[in-house]
Amino acid sequence: MTVKRDKVTTKTFLQLKAEGEKLALLTAYDWLTARLLDDCGIDGILVGDSANMVFYGQPTTLSITMDQMIYHTRAVAKAATRALVIGDMPFMSYQVDTQEALRNAGRFLKEGGAQAVKLEGGKEIVPTVRRLVEVGIPVMGHIGLLPQSVHRFGGYGVRGKGKEEADYLWESASLLEDAGCFSLVLEKIPTDLAKRMSRELRIPTIGIGAGPFCDGQILVVQDMLGLFEEFKPKFVRRYVELATQVREAFHHYIEDVKKGNFPSSRESY
Repeated sequence: MTVKRDKVTTKTFLQLKAEGEKLALLTAYDWLTARLLDDCGIDGILVGDSANMVFYGQPTTLSITMDQMIYHTRAVAKAATRALVIGDMPFMSYQVDTQEALRNAGRFLKEGGAQAVKLEGGKEIVPTVRRLVEVGIPVMGHIGLLPQSVHRFGGYGVRGKGKEEADYLWESASLLEDAGCFSLVLEKIPTDLAKRMSRELRIPTIGIGAGPFCDGQILVVQDMLGLFEEFKPKFVRRYVELATQVREAFHHYIEDVKKGNFPSSRESY
């Protein structure tokens, strides 16, 4: 069923938090998926650097390039007429210096058609966030588990379980809000910490493995559809097992072709 609503903007995110309505976001990397999501009324589509794993088959997000991310963002933006499209800034596209971050973030808006960008990192990236916002580029923050820092942390474990790290995350959240982020992804942090942030921050929190008290939720679309089978995080709910169904369809097609059952007279001219 197609859902018709007004265009979602960064202002909409703030309004929905104020009204107590949860925000629903998913990732997409292609026109067709984005079109289906937009038709269903999704609030936001993140063109995630997770494409490097679920689209290109790489073991981490680290090697995807700006050109690849712009390519996927342009396809998604073409389809998403209602949802807010957020481009995920890839590893080393914003960490070197603020000027390079500005150029690359600008590419997401100018070339990719995105309406916002997402950056991973805590208080150390606040100056970059502030500068992007100053020139008119909306920024979604991202703290907690940072996939681009997988080698630094030695894996994909929960962040913020100890007091020192929890204090760092809370300080980072406050500073990112003050720097102008319109929302903040909380990935794989304890529920109580996410609940506190969601209650006290003015901007909406978007959870992924951060419990039910966030202002919104996001998942990788291939995870929730049961297409990506390499691993299944605890926080993923699979709404369908599409990989199984797709394999069955492929097997039936191959069998029909081998036995001469396809095409039939109805499928011939």
